[in-house]
Amino acid sequence: MNSNPPPKKPKKRNWAPYLLILPSVVYLALFFAWPMARGLVLAVWDDEALLTLHTEAGQESPVAGKLPQGTQLDILDQQGNFVSPEELETGNLITETWFRIKGEDAAGQTVEGWAPESRIRIREEAEDGTPLVGSVRTKLGTTADPLTSIYAEPNKNSPLAGKLEARTRVDIEEITVLEVWYKVKGEDAAGQPVEGWAQSRYIQVFSDETRGRVDRGNTGQITLAFIKKMVNDRFFMPALKTTLLLMVIIIPTQFVLAVIMALVIQARLKGNSLFLYVFAIPLGVSDLAVGIVWFSIFTQHGLLNSVLQGLGLIDSPRLYLTADTRQWIIAAIWLAEVWRATSIVMVIVVSGLQAISQEVLEAAELFGANLWQRVRYVILPLLKPSLQVALILRTILALQVFAVVIALSGGDVVTVLANETFRQYSDFRNPNVAASYAGFILLLSMISAFFYLRTIRTTEELSA
Repeated sequence: MNSNPPPKKPKKRNWAPYLLILPSVVYLALFFAWPMARGLVLAVWDDEALLTLHTEAGQESPVAGKLPQGTQLDILDQQGNFVSPEELETGNLITETWFRIKGEDAAGQTVEGWAPESRIRIREEAEDGTPLVGSVRTKLGTTADPLTSIYAEPNKNSPLAGKLEARTRVDIEEITVLEVWYKVKGEDAAGQPVEGWAQSRYIQVFSDETRGRVDRGNTGQITLAFIKKMVNDRFFMPALKTTLLLMVIIIPTQFVLAVIMALVIQARLKGNSLFLYVFAIPLGVSDLAVGIVWFSIFTQHGLLNSVLQGLGLIDSPRLYLTADTRQWIIAAIWLAEVWRATSIVMVIVVSGLQAISQEVLEAAELFGANLWQRVRYVILPLLKPSLQVALILRTILALQVFAVVIALSGGDVVTVLANETFRQYSDFRNPNVAASYAGFILLLSMISAFFYLRTIRTTEELSA
């Protein structure tokens, strides 16, 4: 009799949870993780930090060294090199045109080769403007060689195919456009001399044509230059101070008002639904529309001046949104943001109140707790999970406030971090510094979220 137990069947893996969570993972990867990673890389990576020099005028030649952007250069030599038609549209490209010609020299021998456009005068053209026939230009200067050199390749360093006299008639058989490569010399980041060839698109040549500088590079490297530029920006500290100030004066006000509004709805008074509809109206209004509405209230002929004049409190309209009344602009932004976004916090608090058992509230009332005591010792402790979500969300939105500030101040008298991010990207065309601002806003959002998660914790979280 076999006493060995039967072999256990392998447990079948349940793939259903993984399949259900897969769309969320893909969504987070495509629309959160990847854009955030790209933005952070943009803040610390300079695609044009270094210019790679080659030993010969060609991309396939060995690397001679690398020079930092902005390096002063000595121009030693230049020559043309073939470039694709697509690359011809690249900005800052210096090109030279060469003609492949055919003519007879002084001895009556046929000479065929390449000559630069500057040495050939066009005499006949096809209907589409293509040069067909030309003549050799006369050289000026008594010391200049009267003959024009014809090369085997469209390059002055290539072998000579022959020489033609001035005014010689030539047939133009082919045209090619070349990009100029410069042989330059400069010092790398370590102060060592580097000499090599680079394309003209990366070099700014000075008027004397013997000196220049690295205008932009073709090799990237990690750098803190964009973060330093952000910190040293004259608008950085004003924007940071204003953003933090708005957080301090907006979030507590919204928190208190949202709890009061939620308690009014929770009380189930007569017309309870009407209160909810009225409180939720700002949710359907865009940020920019809110800013424009409140701007119209604070203008010289707006609602505020009209009411104050009607009550006899002022004799003539006052100006509130000017460079000399910055405090009024801050107050207007505060009012507009409180009116616009308190409803968001209210909705979250109302949902949290719905989860609180009515029996708990009735028990507190039965033991003699008044409204303030019920709110302080019963409702708020049970609302901590909802308050965490509400405060994190509202703080992130406060750090991103933008449209209301633009509508009320134009973004100049009063500025915030989000406005400076837009200014760097749109006005200054500097996406790297804009990414640094965006990364800084992300850092503040993460710090505030961590602070709320650590300070506003439930009893279960504290005991864990």
